[in-house]
Amino acid sequence: MPAGPPHVTSPLDAEDLRSRVQKVLDEVLSGQAAVLEGVSTDLLPLAEAATDLLRGGKRLRPAFCYWGWRAAGGTGEGSLGEAAVRAATALEIFQAAALLHDDVMDGSDTRRGMPSVHRRFAELHRASGWSGSPERFGQAGAILLGDLCLTWSDELLTASGLPEAALRRGRPTFDLMRTELMGGQYLDMLEQTLPAAQGGGTPERARVVTRYKSAKYSIEHPLLLGASLAAGCPSLLASLSAYGLPLGEAFQLRDDVLGVFGDPAETGKPAGDDLREGKRTLLVSYALERATPAQATAVRRHLGDPRLDADGVTTLREVIVDTGALDRVERLLDELVAAARAALREAEVSPAARPVLAGLVGAATARSV
Repeated sequence: MPAGPPHVTSPLDAEDLRSRVQKVLDEVLSGQAAVLEGVSTDLLPLAEAATDLLRGGKRLRPAFCYWGWRAAGGTGEGSLGEAAVRAATALEIFQAAALLHDDVMDGSDTRRGMPSVHRRFAELHRASGWSGSPERFGQAGAILLGDLCLTWSDELLTASGLPEAALRRGRPTFDLMRTELMGGQYLDMLEQTLPAAQGGGTPERARVVTRYKSAKYSIEHPLLLGASLAAGCPSLLASLSAYGLPLGEAFQLRDDVLGVFGDPAETGKPAGDDLREGKRTLLVSYALERATPAQATAVRRHLGDPRLDADGVTTLREVIVDTGALDRVERLLDELVAAARAALREAEVSPAARPVLAGLVGAATARSV
């Protein structure tokens, strides 16, 4: 394997990373399916749902972890290089856990163009003619599969093949990432219920949710985990944070925009699904900050309505555009991307990693998925 990344169509594929991650996932999921089957064949739907969920995705978090490793001088070759890929793949399984739990909390119907796992298990219950509530069975099944994915991600990191000293260096970042994500998920849930009179719905609070629910665990922490595993020095870690945190926030802001204005064929979710779920994103906070009384009434009427139809989605989109909220988010997104690029220019990363990290800026913030 060459020292620098070959010419590829996407930085996510540099050093054939996505196919290497998929190979690890296939191996891990096959092994875990065997463990579940050894308990009972009734558990195989759990393994099948995990396998289907983990076939999709851009592999963004493993990419940032792996290129954090390479940025700190970690090798891409031999057993250590493969161990680094395995450690990075643990983040893909961790993300699956977050998605499973997030979909239950939001009541989402789809994920990556397929029925969300709690809907899938509810349909299994319904089709099998079992007693009790299909919805409660589906939610419980998805929560348990999320818990399994949390366990499997930890197992994979520990058994990645990296030296014990490397794992000790990386463990604090891995642990902090998990705690902060769960805290961010709680804050996201709280924002959907907290009235403005009690301080809810402000742009400042929306940005805190963005940072802790997504930005840190999507980009900054994967980078720091990879660099820590490779014994990156404190100044490098600080530089990677300066690059990763604004880029992570920009990544989530792009996701928020796509959640309102994106093409369902590309996002894998129905049009306006974030509006239907009542997400108090920065888009919504900015819109309410400058809304007329009539516009604010429209937002309160439609946001979070599970029966929100195409006309309601159009009304909310118009409010977001007419109040300038979309333009404000796009400007902030551009500023964050510029900050990430500036930090990368100053960072003392390895020559192999620099062009890939530069390319990942575009991959994380593209206007389509």
